[in-house]
Amino acid sequence: MVKTLIVVDDTQTTSHNDIKAIDFATYLKDYPKRDEPKTRVINLCESSRYLSQGYYCSLLAEARGHDVLPSVKTLNNLRAPAQTLVSRKYLDKTVCNDGETCSVLICFGRVQDEKMQKLAALVYQEFPVPVLRVAIKCGVEQLTLTIEMLSFSVLNDTEKEFFNSVVSELANTAWKKRQGIKKMRWDVAMLVNQHEASAPSNKGALSRFIKAGEKLGIAVHTVEASSGVNLAHYDGLFIRETTGIDHHTYRLAQNAEKLGLVVMDDPTSILRCCNKVFLHDAFNYQKVPSLKTHILADQSPDTIAMLESSFGYPLVLKMPEGSFSKGVFKVKTRDELKTRLAELFAESALVLAQEFMFTDYDWRIGVINGRALYACRYYMARNHWQIYNHKSKRNFSGAFDSLPTFEVPKAVLSSALKAAAVIGDGFYGIDIKEVDGKAFVLEVNDNPSIDHGVEDKYLGEELYMQIMSEFLRRLESRGK
Repeated sequence: MVKTLIVVDDTQTTSHNDIKAIDFATYLKDYPKRDEPKTRVINLCESSRYLSQGYYCSLLAEARGHDVLPSVKTLNNLRAPAQTLVSRKYLDKTVCNDGETCSVLICFGRVQDEKMQKLAALVYQEFPVPVLRVAIKCGVEQLTLTIEMLSFSVLNDTEKEFFNSVVSELANTAWKKRQGIKKMRWDVAMLVNQHEASAPSNKGALSRFIKAGEKLGIAVHTVEASSGVNLAHYDGLFIRETTGIDHHTYRLAQNAEKLGLVVMDDPTSILRCCNKVFLHDAFNYQKVPSLKTHILADQSPDTIAMLESSFGYPLVLKMPEGSFSKGVFKVKTRDELKTRLAELFAESALVLAQEFMFTDYDWRIGVINGRALYACRYYMARNHWQIYNHKSKRNFSGAFDSLPTFEVPKAVLSSALKAAAVIGDGFYGIDIKEVDGKAFVLEVNDNPSIDHGVEDKYLGEELYMQIMSEFLRRLESRGK
């Protein structure tokens, strides 16, 4: 049996048959359940704004293993109205004449006017979103489509009635997933940014990736987004630039995946790693040992009191997205807590609060395709509580140790592998604190730092060979 949930910004939607309509706050609070039936989520929250409730609804649904429409990838593709050209043959000529414009409401690929059904199916295949409005400009041979994602709240009564009839039928049908297109070449584009202050790899590491690729028969080409990247010329994409969701790294990863390239790391891994809300919700759901964390949706007096009762001071506040310890703040007083929360909620609908745990160093375990590859201990920056101190140029980061994985405590290694499995089978760096023999996962990083002289201190050239060998394995699995 499959359970279907409709999630809305508020409870204005009426339940239909076996479909339960709930608001986002209820889904956030009540639905990280392990023993419930297979669950599908129809996200009708307002999702056009990045980091909105609708964005987090789809993100959390994916973290919880729920099938969700729309996916986070689709939300990112349609955050602004998309425009595309299609053949005139997809629209019945009796609907509108050449030079005219018209529009259509599409609910799960369905329309009220059967003459537009062929076009609606085509649009929905490309943009699987519950509710779409498509403006159509008719040309002699082509149609210009402007596609906009809608929330349930903007529909009129007639449109809501049509939507309800479609969604009730949808509850008893399967959701089909699209297959990507595969290509067959062995050249890898390595995406870098020479102007990035804290890049994932220094020049020494980049040159060693190129040499390792050559030994394995893979041509590794250094490319930059600012110069334009024609992904169709390559067989794989290796991202060595700090990633972000609202960023060209994610868009390039998406495009590469659509073209059938071997991508490291893939857009799903970027989505999951870049947002700490996803990580900690997934850690909780999959029972990955981690620091005590609360996902906050408001800064009310009750929330402040709850945080003080749960954590005391100091405690840590985190922006959902950030890398190299950015967007992470330690607060020591109630006034400081209120000020930081106000700043963070101005940018994001959700904020993370976490217990403060000081250690002399954090573990970093590098994992690729579910296998522990390397291990480092990063020590805290001088006179600071994190391994990076962005306010200090002289003492930006602390010391480090690089050591073989067989010397890593068992609790740390097993926790790292369990956390990596939550994300996927890519190349990840898992940050862990160890106290009294217990491991606490902080986060999983996609495209983790590989610097010559740091992470390769123990394995040397073999580290680069192992990573590029995984590219080779995937290329061979895909087929030449």
